Amino acid sequence: MTDAFDPNCELCEAAPLTERFYEDDLCWVAECESCSVPMAVWKRHDPNPPDDVREVLQARLSEVVTAHYEFEPWFDAVMRTIPTHFHVHARPKGGYSGWGLRRR
Repeated sequence: MTDAFDPNCELCEAAPLTERFYEDDLCWVAECESCSVPMAVWKRHDPNPPDDVREVLQARLSEVVTAHYEFEPWFDAVMRTIPTHFHVHARPKGGYSGWGLRRR
């Protein structure tokens, strides 16, 4: 297991650079500044959460998509830019980025 917080990790820093849709003790959900789709970020600096945590993060992310967007998502947990801190993106089916996505 890794440390719960890494001062050099931008996801641990959790600076509110984009709209924050949801937050609790486990995670936060915001629009990804790189690809403009919502993403859920685990509040623990660890790339490998247990399955039950993954399920909760994806559920929170799905709730945000339903409440704020008009697209059917697929969930992308490949951590390309920050591979040391678990996060999952909700991407539009058939697409990758969120540029131009309709919001509710």
